[in-house]
Amino acid sequence: MAISAAPYICSMKELMTIEKPALFSFRECLWFLDRGYDDCLFRIHDQQLTRFILLDGKPILFRISDAGNSLAVHLLHGSVSDHQLPLLRNHIMDWFDMNKDLSPFYALLQRDKKLQYMPKDFEGLRLISITDLFEALCWSIIGQQINLTFAYKLKRRLVEAFGTALTYEDHTYHLFPSPEKLRSLSVEDLRPLQYSQSKAKYLIGIAQAFAEKKLSYEMLAALKDFNAMQQALIAHKGIGVWTANYVLMKTMRVPNAIPYGDVGLLKALETHEIIKERNETEKIERFFKKYKGWEAYLVFYLWRSLAPPVFQTK
Repeated sequence: MAISAAPYICSMKELMTIEKPALFSFRECLWFLDRGYDDCLFRIHDQQLTRFILLDGKPILFRISDAGNSLAVHLLHGSVSDHQLPLLRNHIMDWFDMNKDLSPFYALLQRDKKLQYMPKDFEGLRLISITDLFEALCWSIIGQQINLTFAYKLKRRLVEAFGTALTYEDHTYHLFPSPEKLRSLSVEDLRPLQYSQSKAKYLIGIAQAFAEKKLSYEMLAALKDFNAMQQALIAHKGIGVWTANYVLMKTMRVPNAIPYGDVGLLKALETHEIIKERNETEKIERFFKKYKGWEAYLVFYLWRSLAPPVFQTK
């Protein structure tokens, strides 16, 4: 579905500023979002981030830019009422995990001889969220057993074929397809997009679970216990332990939801000489115990370590 491309009179209206917390780097966060992969759900250009979302059920296009000690948020398309401003603020702050105080995590890193370089080299990097649980689960299923480059291609094909699109200033922005839309599809609809039969079945099945209210963010959040959340997810076909833990880490922000077996994580552990063999599960578990309450952040920073520092100043 396409939305009218004509910008409103309020184009580029500044909606708000959001004060940066301590140990926050917008540039470092943008680097993680823009690692050379073709993500179709936002655009980064000239150190500005533009995103199309549903806010309170209505589509808006907004842009975030660095404004010194704060982030400036401009409205490009759509309308935001005064009572909706806190919703947008909370969405952005949750996306960038801006309510988290990183100083205890950095103190742990600085006591670790192998990782003590991280607070300086990656200062201000936040655990970037996938705020929508349905999107996070679909993305995890799409990425199973394939490389990231191909996974992003598959996601783009799905989004462009079945999502909502908005063209603004010669660039098209997208919303991830709704559960109701994906639920209405058949395996045959997805096969031309190079989805395997099993992946297509899993995506449609998860969409059906959401559409029928058998799975939701609120349902998982009410469980509170990590094991209960994990079991609620893996009860659905297509969701294994890795997928459940990844989503609990990225969307629910469960600190000890470690995606064990992740190839990038294992590579980083080898690089830092924390393990010699990838099957050394006891060593890995002992290592993460030193970072209790910060396991998910440690995973994120280990992923970040696979690429060299980009910015010398934040």
